[in-house]
Amino acid sequence: MNISIQDFFKPINFDHTYSALDYEKVTPLIDFAETVSRMIYHSIYLIDYYKRGFLYVSDNPLFLCGKTAKQVQLSGYLFYLKNVPEEDLRLLLKINEAGFRFYQGLALEERLNYSISYDFRLKQPTGHLTLVNHKLAPLVLDDNGNIWIALCIVSPSSNLSAGNILIKNSVENKVMEYDLDAEKWNECEVVKLNCREKQVLMLSIQGYTVEKIAQQLFLSVDTIKFHRKHLLKKLKATNISEAIFAAANYGII
Repeated sequence: MNISIQDFFKPINFDHTYSALDYEKVTPLIDFAETVSRMIYHSIYLIDYYKRGFLYVSDNPLFLCGKTAKQVQLSGYLFYLKNVPEEDLRLLLKINEAGFRFYQGLALEERLNYSISYDFRLKQPTGHLTLVNHKLAPLVLDDNGNIWIALCIVSPSSNLSAGNILIKNSVENKVMEYDLDAEKWNECEVVKLNCREKQVLMLSIQGYTVEKIAQQLFLSVDTIKFHRKHLLKKLKATNISEAIFAAANYGII
């Protein structure tokens, strides 16, 4: 299968022509992305769908595959073709098509409320493949409701394989999961943690051990283990690190 950059943009048609003045208006978004990138370990970049490339790429190394941020920015979507295995490229095209089809079915006023999350592999200079989680949220729409600028955040995935495609509505706290076999979106049951489970999760994020959490909450170690066991089950995680990633994906933290 021959995959080209244009394949990623087939669902998009811009009627508007953007000028240098228009791009001056989005400069604060670049400043914002750059500031946030200094505060977190995740990789951040901005997609410019009109120019079919990247408007900004942070220098956080996970997404760069041994390149500099400037090299990745100049490569644009060619970066994917060179650094994503073909199997995962085909997956990304399916996600792209399904995501835009879902998005185009939304009312214009709802489109900024949604974000999409999925996992795929990146080829590292060592030859190893790194499974990453990729979140994308629209920041700026054109007059027809097409995505012009989107924010992307890349972090290590807590899953074992590519896929795991979720669309979230941040306003209604609704999550949809894409079934690749049936090619349809299914609404997920929203994961709800009780007060104690949230406390255990938040203290775990801060690096507290089970013993320290027990001291902090004035509970026994066995009680903390009980709550942790249940939050792991709810988040379908095998350890607390996976639970933290899952909670982030579901918008719990």
